[in-house]
Amino acid sequence: MDVQTWIIFVMEMIGTVAFAASGAMVGMGRRMDIFGVCVLGVITSVGGGMIRDVFLGIIPPGVFQKPVYALVATITSCLVFLVLYVKRHLLEGHFKEIYDRALLIMDSIGLAIFTVVGVNTGIQQGYLHHTFLLVFVGTITGVGGGLLRDMMAGVPPCIFVRHIYACASIVGAWTCALISQHFGNVEAMVISAAVVMLIRCCAAHYRWNLPRLEEDDQ
Repeated sequence: MDVQTWIIFVMEMIGTVAFAASGAMVGMGRRMDIFGVCVLGVITSVGGGMIRDVFLGIIPPGVFQKPVYALVATITSCLVFLVLYVKRHLLEGHFKEIYDRALLIMDSIGLAIFTVVGVNTGIQQGYLHHTFLLVFVGTITGVGGGLLRDMMAGVPPCIFVRHIYACASIVGAWTCALISQHFGNVEAMVISAAVVMLIRCCAAHYRWNLPRLEEDDQ
C-alpha cells in the first residue's frame, strides 16, 4: 500500500468512525435499542458510499467488497451506545448542549471526509475531467448516509433544515474536483475537507441558513 492509498484509507476510517458516532448518537437520542443504534451508525457511514457506487457502476458496492468499514461502524456504534447507556445524563439537562456540539463535530468531520472520498472515487473510475459528475458523487457520498439516517430515525433530514449542510458538501466537492485536475489527489482532498469543515463550523456558529418560509410569514 503506497503512501497516497494509506492516507486515503486513514481518512476513510476517520470518516467512518465520525459518521457512525453521529448516527449512533441520533439513535440514542430517539431512544432506540442497541440494534437500531447500530443500524443507524452503519447506514450513516456506508449509505452515501453505496449510492455513489451504484451511480458509478461499482457492483457490488465497496462496502461489500471491503466489510472492514461496516465492521468499524458497528464497533463504533456499540461503543457509543455503551457510553451513553451508562452515562444517560449526557442526553439530558445542560449536558444536552455538549451532546449537540459533539454531534455537530462528528457530523461535520464525516461530511467533509466522505465528500472528498466520493470525488476521489469518481476520479479513480476515470472521470477526472467530468466536474459535474464528480461534484454530484462527492455530494451524494457526503450527505447520502445522513439523509438515510434521518429518514430511518423519523426526523427532518438535516440537509433540508440544518445550517448550511449540503451546500458545504457541494462547495467542497467542487473545490476537490478543480484542485485534483491541476494538483495531486491527496492535496485536493485535504484542502477540500478543510473547506467543508470551515463552512460547517461557521454556519453553525453564525447560524447561516438558506432562505425559507417561517411560520410568521404564513
